[in-house]
Amino acid sequence: MVTLEKIKARIFKKPPAVKSGNGLFVTIDELIAERKNAAYIRGLNTRLTTSRQAGDVKSAFKGRGMEFEEIRAYNFGDDVRDIDWRVTARKLNPYTKLYAEEKDREIYVLLDLSPAMRFGTRKELKSVAAAKIAALLGWLSLENKDRFGCIIFDGRESYIFKPQNHKNSLLAIFKKIAEISQNSLRQPSEETLPAAKAVQLLQKSLKSYATVFVISDFINMDDAQKRAMAALARRARVYFINVFDVLEEVAPRAGEYMIENRGDDLVFDSRPQAFQEAYRSYFAAQRSEIKDFCHKFLCNYIEVRTDIELYKQLKIG
Repeated sequence: MVTLEKIKARIFKKPPAVKSGNGLFVTIDELIAERKNAAYIRGLNTRLTTSRQAGDVKSAFKGRGMEFEEIRAYNFGDDVRDIDWRVTARKLNPYTKLYAEEKDREIYVLLDLSPAMRFGTRKELKSVAAAKIAALLGWLSLENKDRFGCIIFDGRESYIFKPQNHKNSLLAIFKKIAEISQNSLRQPSEETLPAAKAVQLLQKSLKSYATVFVISDFINMDDAQKRAMAALARRARVYFINVFDVLEEVAPRAGEYMIENRGDDLVFDSRPQAFQEAYRSYFAAQRSEIKDFCHKFLCNYIEVRTDIELYKQLKIG
């Protein structure tokens, strides 16, 4: 017999607790839990699609379809091939054409989980934030009926998951991400291999014009990786998602600090004004270099700080 108490118990039943890695590593439960945040991104970045296959579904990812949709002011990262030169000449400001995006597209994530990403001073490590961003994009792709693929780079090896649009394939990706994240804490921060091979592997995997999200801190991006990224940008719409910690933007409080660098203990004093200025300039120059690269090769650039809610920062357009 169903009683009022049983009905109330079902209605007000507490959701199961999410197993957490406490910001040091990511669990599969945390990646699955990111599904609830996909709705926030959809609300910020929606555009109605007209594909019969998709139905009445709004996509957060803009494609470069065939059907003209509207003209709007040019934004940084827009494809220069879509500039409407007549309107630009009349308005004396650049304007671009937008097209209704195609559905059943390939969405790829290149996720950097190398040792350099195991850094963080607030809330969670950069590697954990990057993994959660990948999960968010995966859930969003699934809801949009896009095929989602992923390449995970752990500093030594690359693990590829070909694009599919069903939940089981997404969970398989999450399982591998969680496995690498947890195992990384037990491994030394040894020298890593260049990430260029992971980018080249992704480029070879593309079957059509795709949307690619590269999630990293880009600190170790060498010339070989830049060349590979430039080649990738010619075959895909590329987003650079730069994950950073607040300590990489603002110098630590005045005082003496001890740090470990490749097995050596170093002591530095953050009190001198010259140190503060040099510290800010160093990281600002790194960020400026990444932005300049994106501007040159028509890639989109997004900054994500680890101690701020991730879904609030992912403005994908």
